[in-house]
Amino acid sequence: MVGGWTLAASLQPRFDPVADTVSALAVQGAADRWVMTLTFVVVGVCYVLTALALRPAGTAGRLILITGAVAGMLVAANPERVGDPYPWGHIIWASIGLVGVTAWPAGAWRRGSGVPWALRPAVAAAAVAVLLALVMWFGAELITGSGQAGLAERVAGAAQACWPLAVVLSCLNSKMWDKALPSHAASGGASSVSAAQAR
Repeated sequence: MVGGWTLAASLQPRFDPVADTVSALAVQGAADRWVMTLTFVVVGVCYVLTALALRPAGTAGRLILITGAVAGMLVAANPERVGDPYPWGHIIWASIGLVGVTAWPAGAWRRGSGVPWALRPAVAAAAVAVLLALVMWFGAELITGSGQAGLAERVAGAAQACWPLAVVLSCLNSKMWDKALPSHAASGGASSVSAAQAR
C-alpha cells in the first residue's frame, strides 16, 4: 500500500500527500491512475490471502477482514469523479473497507495460554482502539477540511496494513516456540527418568 501510493503520487504533476487523500491518485483524469487502482486490488488480494491463511485467528475476525478487503477492491471499481462532491459508490465501499480492516481484531481474538500474543483479548482490544482512533482522525479531517486528511489517511492505512503482519509474526513465533517446547520437555522427562534410575 505504501509503495503503491508513493509511486502513484510521484507520477502526479501536482499532489500534496499531507492534504490529498490516496483516492485522489485514482480519480478519473489523474495521471497514471491505474497505479493506485492496481494497488487497491493487490492490497485487497493480500488481505484476503492473509485472512484465509491465518487459521489461529477467530473465524469471525477472518471473515470481517475478507469483507473489508473485498470492499477495498470495490473502491478501485468506484473511483472518485472530478466535480462530484459525493461519489456515493466510492464512499460506501471505502467506509465498509475501513470498518473491516479496523474491526477485524475484535473477532479474531482467542482465549487460552497457548494463544499467540497478538490474538489475546486485551491485545486485540487495544489494536481496535488504536486503529479506530486513527480512522476517526481521518474522518474528522475530512469533515473539518483542516488540511491533513492525506496525512491522517496514510497513518491509518499504514497501521491497518501493519497489524495483520504483527498477528502473522506472533503466530509464527508461537509456532516456533511450540516446536521447541516438546524437545525441551522430552529432555526434561529423560533427565527425570535417569535420576529415578540412579536412585
